[in-house]
Amino acid sequence: MKSGNTAPRPAVVLIGALIALGVTAPAPADEAKSDKPFDVKATFRNICGFCHEDYGRKASKGPQLMSSERNDEFLFNRIKNGLPGRMAAFGSAFTDDQIRQIVKFIRSLKVGEEPRNPST
Repeated sequence: MKSGNTAPRPAVVLIGALIALGVTAPAPADEAKSDKPFDVKATFRNICGFCHEDYGRKASKGPQLMSSERNDEFLFNRIKNGLPGRMAAFGSAFTDDQIRQIVKFIRSLKVGEEPRNPST
């Protein structure tokens, strides 16, 4: 006679533990709320800096962004929607307000001046 296996499966235990701890899936970017201000400089360095060297002040894998002749709407849309095969879309990673702050950061770049977070 085979006894019934009443031990919970590992996946069920993990899900139960996460629920008990109050761990949930991350909220979409538009719903994300934080008491901490958005650190544009650090975000740019860690994410955008891979392709836009020296905070976008030099061309690298991506173009130089400092003194770009593109208008703010173009930069906003490119960051939000990307360019297939060239640049990832970040619309699901950042809120529209955060993208506007990134554009403001790009516009503030100056040669020989340490980049700063834009004032809100």
